[in-house]
Amino acid sequence: MNQAETLPLRPLADSSPAAVAAGFVAMLTGYTSSLVLMFQAGQAAGLSTAQISSWLWALSIGMAICTIGLSLRYRAPIVVAWSTPGAALLITSLPGVSYPEAIGAFVICAVLLSLLGLCGAFERVMRHLPASLAAALLAGILFRIGSEIFIAAQHSTALVLAMFFSFLLGKRFVPRYAVLAALLVGGLLAALLGLLDFRGFELQVALPVWTTPSFSFSAAISIGLPLFVVAMASQNIPGIAVLRADGYDVPPSPLIATTGLASLLLAPFGSHGINLAAISAAICTGAEAHEDRHKRYTAALWCGLFYGIAGIFAATLAALFAALPAALVLSIAALALLGSIGNGLAQAMLEPGQRDAALVTFMVTASGMTLLGIGSAFWGLIAGALTLYILNWRKSR
Repeated sequence: MNQAETLPLRPLADSSPAAVAAGFVAMLTGYTSSLVLMFQAGQAAGLSTAQISSWLWALSIGMAICTIGLSLRYRAPIVVAWSTPGAALLITSLPGVSYPEAIGAFVICAVLLSLLGLCGAFERVMRHLPASLAAALLAGILFRIGSEIFIAAQHSTALVLAMFFSFLLGKRFVPRYAVLAALLVGGLLAALLGLLDFRGFELQVALPVWTTPSFSFSAAISIGLPLFVVAMASQNIPGIAVLRADGYDVPPSPLIATTGLASLLLAPFGSHGINLAAISAAICTGAEAHEDRHKRYTAALWCGLFYGIAGIFAATLAALFAALPAALVLSIAALALLGSIGNGLAQAMLEPGQRDAALVTFMVTASGMTLLGIGSAFWGLIAGALTLYILNWRKSR
């Protein structure tokens, strides 16, 4: 039992405005990163508006329940999210199968994830992952998001610079509220510049739509197995790395089992799978979320609450996020991740004998490459592990 679990559970008392802001930014980052991909995949497969809304509802409700439940259980900021690479995969794979067969493939993926967590195999894998490579993996994943702020500055210079300098001033005088200050300044300036457009916004409650699964070999091979590999390589392994990098030594297998079982229950309503978050999780695990690391779990609780609200009104999510300028969303996510990127790089370079391997892991992961349909996080880990083995095998002998 860790120290946090011995303390009394007081979510409201432990919370703070910074934790609320971190939870909101984490939710905002998670949705804006792939919400468009979700709609694109649904439209490519010919799904109705009700089916797409049910899909988002199932993901959001599952993410909310798992995020809140796991964070309270382990007193750690455990954030759950859908798989962005998985959503991208579905854009090309969904049109080739019927929707019931796709649901069957989602069920197969969820069963595999559940079994991996229940039998403890995932924990054995993570036990052999060097801390330096895990930290480099985290830094590489977050680097691409963090660097987007400078690209956004080319097109929305005034907005981005105002947010950047308000963040720096916040770090100088009120570090706990630096991200919140940047968000408020960015929102205010966006309103003054006429960059907010709520004309297409209308509140609509989403309703779940049941689809009976149908199983086929082709759907299992083209959707189920790739989703499983992507979930492990691009979500769950980096998600555990985020927690470990910030000092949260939670057992990984129960987390994987929980998200797998939740995915299984929600698959008939359209959920293609919920997994551990990496990028949005780092927003809740860093010092900006709360100065006391034992109370940062409240940031995840707020994130889960916002997930639930978003799920209820899933039918209006696209209009809501379309109202916010892209530069604002990119900038606030980047600023919230600066601390996690720095911590990841510092830990990655800590061991002299593992620096080259950690650097290779970071560079491959940060490149954003895709090979055989699998993202850069997986290949970064493979490249780093090979580098570490080649450079040290003679020493071990």
